[in-house]
Amino acid sequence: MHAHFFSHRFHPHSHDAYSFAVTEIGAQRFRCRGALRTSGAGMVMVFNPDDPHDGEAAAELGYKYRIVHMGPDVMRNVLADVADSAADRAALPLFDRPVVSDPVLVPALLRLHTALVGGAGPLVRDERLTAAVGALVRRGATGPLRARELSGGSGEQARAARRARALLEEAYLEEIPAARLAEAAGCSRFALYRAFRAAYGMAPSDFQRQLRLRRARGLLVAGRSAAEAAAQAGFADQSHFHRWFVRCFGVTPGTFQRAAGPDSRRTPQPW
Repeated sequence: MHAHFFSHRFHPHSHDAYSFAVTEIGAQRFRCRGALRTSGAGMVMVFNPDDPHDGEAAAELGYKYRIVHMGPDVMRNVLADVADSAADRAALPLFDRPVVSDPVLVPALLRLHTALVGGAGPLVRDERLTAAVGALVRRGATGPLRARELSGGSGEQARAARRARALLEEAYLEEIPAARLAEAAGCSRFALYRAFRAAYGMAPSDFQRQLRLRRARGLLVAGRSAAEAAAQAGFADQSHFHRWFVRCFGVTPGTFQRAAGPDSRRTPQPW
């Protein structure tokens, strides 16, 4: 995505992919990994899969940025080519600095983004993807992304949060009462709320909505209408779906679907 935001405020959310964003103009502030961060012009924002964060402008002129999302499988496949050892090829990287200032990463990401949205051929896209991932891992990764980074750590609280998450992932289309979720987690509703927020950075209801948004996003890519996606992903109505899609992804469902359509790799997108 390429966007310039002024007043938009992202609701706390996470992605099921790695996300790398270059701030081109202005500054964005966001909360991630327990602290308030700021990314100014020329800096890179880095999110691991399932890193919860929000976001808003930190300057009068807003902020303009380019962001690329890479699924874990994409990252793993690229690393299989560029990693030095079998252990490195097997491990996904962990980025523990949500904001990085590095003169090498910025042009690598910008070249990749330009290739992806500008209609470059598959060879150019693959070359720039390999170059960007290699630069990111060499200069920004701090270790392997282990299961505990994705599942909320260890201890009884974390185990309760994982049990609740498992139920939400299995039945996210259903209306799940707090009592049922707490029963599945094996603790009180209050204890579960605290444990879940500590593990995943958001309330169980926000996590369930995010799962529905991801389902709806997949339906849009598959060609379903916004109304069909809203209904099949468990939203009350299309307007409810539209509001939350914009709050978490920064674009309308229609804009997203047009960009994700079959011609999106050949036609530059305005956003």
